Amino acid sequence: MTYGDDATVRRILQDDGDTWAVVGLSSNTRRAAHGVARVLQRAGKRVVPVHPKAETVLGEQGYATLADIPFPVDVVDVFVNSGLAGGIADQAVAVGAKAVWFQLDVVDEAAFDRTTAAGLDMVMDKCPAIELPLL
Repeated sequence: MTYGDDATVRRILQDDGDTWAVVGLSSNTRRAAHGVARVLQRAGKRVVPVHPKAETVLGEQGYATLADIPFPVDVVDVFVNSGLAGGIADQAVAVGAKAVWFQLDVVDEAAFDRTTAAGLDMVMDKCPAIELPLL
């Protein structure tokens, strides 16, 4: 099943906003989250690291949770395992994000249903770094 059609992918990448909270982003440059965050920055997005260590990454102050971010977040990009991802999606709804993006191999159908029912755009099991060049 596809969780996010081409129109939704395009809307998130082009229209839903430029502030992306990347959950799971740390200073570890070997992690996929770091490379994707760099691609998002090059595409003009503001990347906000969300990680328990609250590290500054790629020049941006990090926060331990979505709720700790003191400004609006447009898109929540999730780099955690599927078992934790649904809770992050619920937090994204709670903080007023416009969209949620679950990375490759991160799938939670119930979270998808809850998030889209709350009016947010959502994509699962895709990578924005792969989708951006396809626009």
